[in-house]
Amino acid sequence: MRPGARLKAAVEVLTDILERHRPAAEALADWGRAHRFAGSADRAAIGNLVYDVLRRRLSLSARMGEDTPRALVLAAAPTAFAMAPEAVARLADGSPHALEPLSEAERAGLSRELGADAPDHVKGDYPAWLAPSFTRAFGARAPVEGAALARRAPVDLRVNTLKASREKVLRALARCRPEPTPLSPVGVRLPVPEGPARAPNVEAEPGHGKGWFEVQDEGSQIAALMAGAAPRLQVLDICAGAGGKTLAMAAAMQNTGQIYAYDEHRVRLRPIFERLRRAGVRNAQVIDAGEEDRLRALGPRFDAVLVDAPCTGSGVWRRRPDAKWRVKPSSLAERQAEQRRVLSLARMLVKPGGRLTYVTCSVLPEENDDMVSWLLETFPDLRLKPYAESWRASFGAEPPASADGAERTLLLTPASHGTDGFFIATLERAD
Repeated sequence: MRPGARLKAAVEVLTDILERHRPAAEALADWGRAHRFAGSADRAAIGNLVYDVLRRRLSLSARMGEDTPRALVLAAAPTAFAMAPEAVARLADGSPHALEPLSEAERAGLSRELGADAPDHVKGDYPAWLAPSFTRAFGARAPVEGAALARRAPVDLRVNTLKASREKVLRALARCRPEPTPLSPVGVRLPVPEGPARAPNVEAEPGHGKGWFEVQDEGSQIAALMAGAAPRLQVLDICAGAGGKTLAMAAAMQNTGQIYAYDEHRVRLRPIFERLRRAGVRNAQVIDAGEEDRLRALGPRFDAVLVDAPCTGSGVWRRRPDAKWRVKPSSLAERQAEQRRVLSLARMLVKPGGRLTYVTCSVLPEENDDMVSWLLETFPDLRLKPYAESWRASFGAEPPASADGAERTLLLTPASHGTDGFFIATLERAD
């Protein structure tokens, strides 16, 4: 496909997403099935452009002076296609499979900078109703933190130390220009794809099939490493999902002790079985989805319980940009209710002297600090442990500053740490 045809295709896909309120991945997949002549490079370029629009929808709209799919795609195209604005304008020449020529207003918008007087939520590309939450979390840095959540993300991998070393994985993926992650000692990072380039399909690499590594953001790796899993302990991952943190903790336990994995959603939990086999994990037991009675029957036996709670996902907007425009105040209230329920269950399963680690992939204080305050008020036998203590024990180094300035809990963000947004709080139950 010519670049002009890619531009027009992106407008078609974005129109489908915005007018029919469809998930971006679903709309892009349907477009690809209906246009089988489009090659993988074409689909990647179109997908990059569509996702770039969704990441920066508010700032793009402010520059163009309108919020139509055409205007948004044009505004995002210079970066997404690695072209000058004038070159993008020439792609819209009115020929078959191309957009109609640009108006003068559109040409001006392509080169316009976002005004310094733009509202913080526009500069940071987050929903207006979340502006108070961002300001509460980050103060004057709210637009900077929001803008970092609106950029493309690298591909992060966690080395499975049961089967490989970081050096071995770096050598195996040398053609992808990998680098060690700056914070996680078991992480490897592949650079952010620029322009229309695709991120490498690392799950097709032989090393992935051999269980040498898993795709996992560095922030998620850090959360798993700070959970306190160690050899010969009894550990529980109570919201295991597809098992990324279960695998990380099992490796930290060196296949000793016992780790239980549970999630109430069957579809989310289903991939964990293949991943455990591929990783060579032998100390894990999976409790079938929805069998909460079986989980409760285990009682307060666990040295470490990890709660990676259901949340709005504001910390992973780089990877799921359409999600930030779908979240509503009612969604936040629903997630808070789920968080309180799962934390109450988790507290029952921590043994005296044990550790409860609360994690979200959210940057919103309502899901983070407020939930920790609720925990401490509801369960007086819990004590909040300063994150610096857990960091030093896990990494043997001084910790970074939390993005929100907190001293007892840790908020990781793209702007401050180069990770996805992750909140980590460690609580200990009194003996």
